[in-house]
Amino acid sequence: MKVVFSSFQWLVFILAGSIVAPISIGAAFHLSPLATAELLQRTFFIIGISGLLQVMFGHRLPITEGPAGLWWGVFIVYSGLITAGSLSGFDVLHQLEMGMLLCGLLFIFLGLMRWIGHIKKLFTPLVTGTYLMLLVAQLSGSFIKGMLGIGYFSSHVNGKIALISIGILLLSVTLSFSNNRHLKSYSILISLGVGWLVFSLFHLTKPLTASTQWMTLPTFFSWGMPHFSGGVVITSIMIGFLLLANMVASVNVVDTLYKKANQPHKNVNYNVTTTVMGITTVFAGIFSAIACVPISGTAGFILTTKMYQRLPYILGCALLVFISFFPPLTFFFASIPAPVGYATIFIPFSGMIGLALKEYRSVPFNDNTLFIIATSLMIGLGCSFIPTNALVALPSIFKTVLNNGLIVGMLMCILLEQGMKLKQTKTKTSDSPSP
Repeated sequence: MKVVFSSFQWLVFILAGSIVAPISIGAAFHLSPLATAELLQRTFFIIGISGLLQVMFGHRLPITEGPAGLWWGVFIVYSGLITAGSLSGFDVLHQLEMGMLLCGLLFIFLGLMRWIGHIKKLFTPLVTGTYLMLLVAQLSGSFIKGMLGIGYFSSHVNGKIALISIGILLLSVTLSFSNNRHLKSYSILISLGVGWLVFSLFHLTKPLTASTQWMTLPTFFSWGMPHFSGGVVITSIMIGFLLLANMVASVNVVDTLYKKANQPHKNVNYNVTTTVMGITTVFAGIFSAIACVPISGTAGFILTTKMYQRLPYILGCALLVFISFFPPLTFFFASIPAPVGYATIFIPFSGMIGLALKEYRSVPFNDNTLFIIATSLMIGLGCSFIPTNALVALPSIFKTVLNNGLIVGMLMCILLEQGMKLKQTKTKTSDSPSP
């Protein structure tokens, strides 16, 4: 019974982080409700398959897969080409299918060539801590807006939704710090169930999307056959390297958590992990879905629930794949009220600030370290506040990157730290006595 509840809790956590991206992309491309629901179904399938392949053959850790924020950004940026009249909606989607295929092949090539170890060395505690701080900062706005009901029914704060969301959050906090081991372990599942029930009682849930079929299998190239273009090649290569950095950071966070908790696990092979990510990214292109990456927030979830075992996660992913074959089930779980989801997973995500501070604590604090942290956070947070319309004239790849303060801040931290190390090495060499 413990494994069953733990599996459902993993399923809930995976679903909570997977619903928003397909729905927002459907809105950006003006897809019909049915087409958006089918995109959601295919994305669930890819997320479940990605999680299973990674936990069994890749990094072998229970790390949630979710729609890659960078690909999400690329979809939104490319949707602007439709508004501008440059391309039709399906022309853009055909190019994005090709982009994911090319990106996946790049990952497979890099993994098979065993080049990922060089990238892994760049992710020091300083970089990991900065990455986590920026991640929480980037997500905090979405969490607060979601819990206040902004964008749920309207673009304004909804008092009733806000009060209920705060109540769910307080329940989640109480359960998370409970002395009862079972209440503490299943705090997320209980909070979500209670929150969903309260929303239903107050008639705050949205109507379910109607389905004409009980069972459907994902189809190949649902948007049509992929189209090749020079622009999408450049975008795919750039996005690929940024996603590699994202993947290494996410896996490294959970790997470090296991080591500090003295939890038995196999050493992560980042080359195999990258190869598996390449395979799942190719699958995303073939099945016209959104490519996935490991989600750093998993560390906060594990820290909150103390669920270190792989079996519940494997069953949770298998359940998600099963659900994706049945549209009524997909639409039922997709109807989880967004404010409830945000309030439920608020504690695990906020827990990443603690992980970031622990990473910083393992680094000797001096003027150089403080300069790197301050500059990286300043630039990363600053990029997060750049208005999207201010970047309209830039090429799509620059728009995607500059809109993502997480990536910019992390890259800045890597560059500054490596630059400082190089400078110190040269100084030591020049100061050493000549023979």
